[in-house]
Amino acid sequence: MHPVLFEIGSFPLGTYGLLLAIAFFAGTALAKRQARRDGLAPAAITDLAIAMLISAILGSKLLMVIVDLFSGVPAREVFSFATLRAGGAIHGGIIAATAVFFWKLRKGQGLPLRITGDALVPGVALGQAIGRLGCFSAGCCYGTESHLPWAATFRDPIAHLFSGTPMGLPLHPVQIYNTLANLAVMAVLLLARPKRTFQGQIFALYFLVEGLGRVVTETWRGDVDRGTGWLHWAWLSTGRLTGIAFMLLGLGLWLVWSRRQGLSQETK
Repeated sequence: MHPVLFEIGSFPLGTYGLLLAIAFFAGTALAKRQARRDGLAPAAITDLAIAMLISAILGSKLLMVIVDLFSGVPAREVFSFATLRAGGAIHGGIIAATAVFFWKLRKGQGLPLRITGDALVPGVALGQAIGRLGCFSAGCCYGTESHLPWAATFRDPIAHLFSGTPMGLPLHPVQIYNTLANLAVMAVLLLARPKRTFQGQIFALYFLVEGLGRVVTETWRGDVDRGTGWLHWAWLSTGRLTGIAFMLLGLGLWLVWSRRQGLSQETK
């Protein structure tokens, strides 16, 4: 679509970068709003969100590099300027941000882990939804060929240069599918939050529905070289593998934390 929004002199303003910034501020604002309802300090949420953002950027690029290397992409292409400009693999960012979340709260940030997680994840889903619009603008994470009325055709050579996006070919706008899926995840989390029966339930639910959504939307992904060759025969890709891992993590957290809640009620 439009990888470069406009140029100021010789400096290009990338659409993806701008939307990523909007995603961060929108997601953080929603997380702070949810946090206030549980009596959490908004300033502490902001500090935590900044740390998670930095780790998410690094984690998404690291996973992209790992996948590319295992896929046989030449090292000179992996460690290039194009890699720095690419958005990365979003689940790598989520994994890194989740690790930092647990690490910082274990260090003692004045925030209870499970309630804080419940407050954060609707904002994470919102940020992902907006970020996927950046993917659509940049042409990365493109879909398979499609002749449906809503198919998208990319014509900007910058998209092909940095993401290998096919030019002039109608494709499934899978980035938009992911945006809609992430908005649905956010809606599910917000609707479930007033009805939660144990602390951390919304946090666990996020991984369940986010993972499921990714497994489904991978059906229309066209950048098939994102998984190692020995996995393709098994219907698996990096996105599906991490999606399944997310569902298992969500299920595990749900079972452990709900059991703890039940035990604590029995001892009262």
